[in-house]
Amino acid sequence: MIDNRYRFEAFLYSSEQPAENQFNELLSFLKAKYSKDITLSWVEDKAVNTGFRLEVTIVDADDETGLSRRLETVYDWTVEGRLQQLRDDLTRVAAPFENIIPLMKETIKSWTPKALEEEVGTVLTVGDGIATVSGLHNATYQEILLFSNGVRGMVLELKRDEIGCILFDDGDTVTEGSTVKRTGMTAGVPVGDGFLGRVVDALGNPIDGQGPISEDGYGPIDAPAPGIIDRKSVFRPLETGILSIDSMFPIGHGQRELIIGDRQTGKTSIAVDTILNQKGKDIICIYVAIGQKASSVAQTVNILRKFGAMEYSIVVNASASDPAPLQYIAPYAGCALGEYFRDRGRSVLIVYDDLSKHAIAYRSLSLLLERSPGREAYPGDIFYLHSRLLERSAQLSDEKGGGSLTALPIVETQSGDVSAYIPTNIISITDGQIYLESNLFFSGQRPAVNIGLSVSRVGGDAQSKAMKKAVGTLRLDLAQFQEMEVFMQFSSDLDELTRQQLAYGQGLMYLLRQEKHHPLKQHEQIILLVSALNHVMQDIPTKKIGEFKEGLLRFFEEQAPHISQELNNTGVLSNELKEDIVKYAREYLSKAMQA
Repeated sequence: MIDNRYRFEAFLYSSEQPAENQFNELLSFLKAKYSKDITLSWVEDKAVNTGFRLEVTIVDADDETGLSRRLETVYDWTVEGRLQQLRDDLTRVAAPFENIIPLMKETIKSWTPKALEEEVGTVLTVGDGIATVSGLHNATYQEILLFSNGVRGMVLELKRDEIGCILFDDGDTVTEGSTVKRTGMTAGVPVGDGFLGRVVDALGNPIDGQGPISEDGYGPIDAPAPGIIDRKSVFRPLETGILSIDSMFPIGHGQRELIIGDRQTGKTSIAVDTILNQKGKDIICIYVAIGQKASSVAQTVNILRKFGAMEYSIVVNASASDPAPLQYIAPYAGCALGEYFRDRGRSVLIVYDDLSKHAIAYRSLSLLLERSPGREAYPGDIFYLHSRLLERSAQLSDEKGGGSLTALPIVETQSGDVSAYIPTNIISITDGQIYLESNLFFSGQRPAVNIGLSVSRVGGDAQSKAMKKAVGTLRLDLAQFQEMEVFMQFSSDLDELTRQQLAYGQGLMYLLRQEKHHPLKQHEQIILLVSALNHVMQDIPTKKIGEFKEGLLRFFEEQAPHISQELNNTGVLSNELKEDIVKYAREYLSKAMQA
């Protein structure tokens, strides 16, 4: 209720003057709802053929001129108002269902018109994608508002006498003093199977020039995360096809694995390769581009199309040229699309590229909304911004359909500083991180995964038995090599055993080098790991290891296809099978050395 700083004035628009008893009834209603001091005036309006329209305005108490008058509420009892109410009721009742005709008939039969009450506000200020609105005292957080020129906005700041609203459309047409209405709808995006293979903006509108998308429903952008009872432990591996990750930092369905590193260290390449590796595995992939260059996003889409990955993928793009409100809601829109498939028992992989730019967009909006800045000028709820997004990733229980949503958030660091505000926040939310190091990247070690700083908190639970056995002591061997690497400059003075250990470790590092967009199948990874860890490649010059790997895999495909078949069918690496792999690998080694 408005305090004594304001007074109310009401105006009744109709073609004929109301009878005294009708006038008194309306005045009694207004006094009970607003204020005992409210005044009611009749205004003749020939455009209102039947019924009436009642407008309630609010004026500053000390304003005798009435110049501060603002529209507060409209009660529409005209024919047009009642028809609009019928349309809205039909849309609301029938929208979630396919067969709407019987429901429409039933709704029309039982429909009773009521005075159409609309809470109307006034734009006080507008600029930089933000509008300040007064008069909408019952508006709720994240409710969609509709401005008089058709522009949509979302409530993001609630104050006592005004609200802050972010604008999704072109805000240049919104002016001070224009009206705005509540819709009663929480912000959301259209969802459905029709989005597969398409590129859309943060509002779900197609931007790939392939025509409209048929939607199956409406998903809220900010849905609550599944509860503990509705979840299941991570138990199924989600293979990236990247040897260094699948062997040492495995990712499981429902996990949240952070990809972190400086600019231009291959973060997006790892995410794209993971999407490419899901081909034929019945996994829906969603790539959310936040604040990226339009050319970079177009290049990523072309790669997905080239390798046949777009047929099971969706790209949500809020590029650097889009306003901050669209960059802010983009990851939530992508998550809503993922939840549509997850809740239907499907497995979904979603990539957020990247959350650093998402945080910057939210910081811009918060400062424009005059929120108090905190560390690095971010608002106090910046941690909640990402936690409520990433907590929606989960492996659902069998009772909930068994679907999963796996998240690969990407964060960009400055000069390798993982202790900055946003990186530390997201590290504490996720189930592990893959840290990409600039020095490794520029030395040719790609993917440039830092073995010491990377970790998966799910571990062996997200690995098959065969992979777990094949990995063996790989990580320990690499850690020992990194400790000894400092002595490589004194290689001429080292004993033979130390030189052999250094050569072995260097060979393992070259083994983990992998061209982008060439993911490895699991049986190929197991063959390479077993061969390398049994010192088959130790005497191969490091520059020829890449060529040796390719030849070795071709040799196994031609000479020992039973090995890959057994690994794929059973998922178990028996001792006999392991011995077979070593035997065939040494056979190929002898042929390669003779060639």
